[in-house]
Amino acid sequence: MFNNNIFQQALKSVDFLQFSPVEHGQHIQISYYQSLVDAEKISRYLIPGIQENIEQLNQLSDIKGIISFDDVTVIDDTREVVKKLMKGYVIIQFEDDDLNFLVVNINHAALGHRKNNDTENEFSVIGPKIGLVENIEVNIHLLRQQINTPALILEEITLGTLSNTKVVIAYLDGTTNPRHIETMQQRLKSIDFDVVFDSSQLAQIITDHSNTPFPLLLTTERVDRVIFSILSGQVAVISDGSPYAITAPSTLLDFFISAEDYYLPWILGSFFRVIRIMSVLFSIFASPIYVAVLTYHFEVIPESLLQPLINSRIHVPFPPVIEVIILEITIELLREAGARLPAKIGQTLGIVGGIVIGQASVQAAFTSSILLIIVALSALSSFTTPIYNMANTIRLLRFPFILLAAFWGGFGIAVGFFLLLGHLLRLKSLGTPYMVPIFPFRTGHFADSLVRLSYLYTANRNKFLKPLSQKRYKPDKEDINND
Repeated sequence: MFNNNIFQQALKSVDFLQFSPVEHGQHIQISYYQSLVDAEKISRYLIPGIQENIEQLNQLSDIKGIISFDDVTVIDDTREVVKKLMKGYVIIQFEDDDLNFLVVNINHAALGHRKNNDTENEFSVIGPKIGLVENIEVNIHLLRQQINTPALILEEITLGTLSNTKVVIAYLDGTTNPRHIETMQQRLKSIDFDVVFDSSQLAQIITDHSNTPFPLLLTTERVDRVIFSILSGQVAVISDGSPYAITAPSTLLDFFISAEDYYLPWILGSFFRVIRIMSVLFSIFASPIYVAVLTYHFEVIPESLLQPLINSRIHVPFPPVIEVIILEITIELLREAGARLPAKIGQTLGIVGGIVIGQASVQAAFTSSILLIIVALSALSSFTTPIYNMANTIRLLRFPFILLAAFWGGFGIAVGFFLLLGHLLRLKSLGTPYMVPIFPFRTGHFADSLVRLSYLYTANRNKFLKPLSQKRYKPDKEDINND
């Protein structure tokens, strides 16, 4: 008799198949989930191989010798058999041997996965366009292509009590600080979760502080960004089924660095990085300053701007704070609607909706034309942030600052700024201060933080990561003579 006790639950499913490949004599049984395996390989290679050599097959090791598959193992652990079954393995057993099972990996890993791996949310004009996909084997292949050395270590962990999701920790042996590796391993192994859908879930679970709007672990879809992080001495985490990787430890300034900065001349890269950081400050404080000035600080308005401002607001029935909140919420509604709709319709909604609603709001005296310009520029400024999670945080931060400006004016904005600064100073990413190199202040790290200097001065890895190897490469500082 066959040992079918381990397949009791599986037999209730319509996609579970269990049969004998032999017409006369039922001493061999094959079991698998049709939805997880490559059915063509089974019908073309596995079953004919067994049928043609049925007379010579007396034990499982005989089958192992005639089938042409790489991952073929005989195991006796029933729990392991169930795990293999759920990962797309075919289970073969003999009637007179109910303790041993032959597991053959014929899983259809590519089924249902997208073929296109262009970056979508972190697009750059210059540089590679290759992004991660939902297949972890493809992602590992992409990493191995660029980091072509045995020093790239990949450690596998299985997470999710129901999903049994494959998660891989990637780091550079001899470079990455072992403390970061051990911390990441400990946090991942301590996770008790049912289904892991995406790496962003893991980032929330293993983060140092859950009660903060700021992302403490950087998630990226760009292969070159993951590779740069690993080479810098950080730890990367890739999850099966997710097109995003986690890199840690991360700092606040990491979220405002674009991969394109390194493909442009260092002067241009530094200029755009500074513009990006200034845009973030403008996006957070422009609307609150408008509310504070019009509510409490009329004296700071220049005389040349006073008359246009009065004419713009003369028919607006709301106080500045209500006016700002209405317009900010309208912008957020347009942004959310544009993100949820199909791409072509979303673009049309964003352009037409912004023009029509903005013009109608000014004509209906719901808002002033000056505020409309400020809010539109603030929205544009928030789009300059390369990492989507940080862009969402910036969108959120505007609202508490608007309320503080409405209650206490410029003093409220100052109080909010120091509270925000104090909150940031307390944050850590994988045990590393979040505000490095600003706090703790490290002068040697400014070569690639607020600005990006020439490659002659960025050869060293960041010391706050405490890498085992400080040098990334040896820059040639000698003058180059003309040929």
